[in-house]
Amino acid sequence: MGKARSLAVTAALAAGLTLSVGTAPAQADSIRYVYYLYSDCLNGGNLGIQWGWWTSYNCVYTEAYGSKWALWA
Repeated sequence: MGKARSLAVTAALAAGLTLSVGTAPAQADSIRYVYYLYSDCLNGGNLGIQWGWWTSYNCVYTEAYGSKWALWA
């Protein structure tokens, strides 16, 4: 059940990313970094906005990188 659930979540995220990339102006989202803690992911995303590296971000829990938080921006 765990693998099926993670596959369904991955497919849903991929579908959502595909839709958002289609409407993105010039810059598509990509994984910027992978964190152990959700709070570190949020801090990294906020720093990226402050430093002008990206305008928005999303922290997504993923098992693909050993059950860590991926920062998409």
